[in-house]
Amino acid sequence: MDKFKMAESAGGHPLFSCRNCRTPLAFHADLLSKKFKAKSGQAYMFSHVMNAVLGQKEEKQLMTGVFTIASIYCSRCGEGLGWKYVLAHDMKQKYKEGNFILEKSKLAKEY
Repeated sequence: MDKFKMAESAGGHPLFSCRNCRTPLAFHADLLSKKFKAKSGQAYMFSHVMNAVLGQKEEKQLMTGVFTIASIYCSRCGEGLGWKYVLAHDMKQKYKEGNFILEKSKLAKEY
């Protein structure tokens, strides 16, 4: 697993944290969409995350096409949180590149 630590985003409260260990993961200001789906159900798209590490890149067939993604893990407890869109193969899906999907069931919202 790549020990890449993502930079903190400029922003403020409220923020989303790891449900398991309460490590801050993303600011509400970086939330792009709540209309995504993951294995566990609802998921959110963020422009930035923090305190996370990336797994290896892999090609994956998702609901909207084929993507190169990297899994995201909490840097403190190692909990699997979602994925980063590294590359979209369909031009209509390019807007997802560089953004992060965090599963709602893995998050706690803090104020």
